[in-house]
Amino acid sequence: MAVSAVVNGGYLYKPYIVKSISDDVNTIVQQNSNVLRRKVISSETSSIMRIALESVVAKGGGKSAYIEGYRIGGKTGTAQKQQNGVYLVNNYIMSFMAVVPSNDPRAVLYLAIDNPKNTAMLSSYTTTPIARRILLDIIEALKIPKQEAGMEKDLEWNDKLTYEVPNVVGLNVKDAKKQLFNFDIKLIGNGDIVYEQSPKAGEVIEDGSKIRLYIN
Repeated sequence: MAVSAVVNGGYLYKPYIVKSISDDVNTIVQQNSNVLRRKVISSETSSIMRIALESVVAKGGGKSAYIEGYRIGGKTGTAQKQQNGVYLVNNYIMSFMAVVPSNDPRAVLYLAIDNPKNTAMLSSYTTTPIARRILLDIIEALKIPKQEAGMEKDLEWNDKLTYEVPNVVGLNVKDAKKQLFNFDIKLIGNGDIVYEQSPKAGEVIEDGSKIRLYIN
């Protein structure tokens, strides 16, 4: 709830786990609703924090959680565990907090891995790829639409270049190939004019990805 308050404008709500309880004939017998506790930070500070969290995913240690077309905010965490007042050696809790979409939050995700094995002791390598897969499920479940105004990701050495697919419907095959030189083109059908393409125009895909052109 503290994370939610940071990104929702500064409002701290009473948490609950179950949204509603129904009887055997599906009649709701108990319904929980949002109960505002207090305002903990200003709306201006909350807005700044949303931008900062998005920059972590686009520019910082959360890049592996970046999803093209969706504004993801997040923060990695690495906590060394202790026992009897002494820090343990090579024993950490790796965590990642994410919010989607960062400019108009609809969901908050917190992921923690207790003492991961056979990996770099950095949350940016351990938690963020897993968080990305969960965020994709959240986006699908909540039907969160794509946006165009998000921060662009700073590419790393192992990142593939991405390109927006142009619209080649109605063009002849020769001209279509000129516009799709970054992609692997597969022609389907007989003829010279493109009447359909997959992926559709406007989608962002990796360099060298396959594009199917249906011709007649």
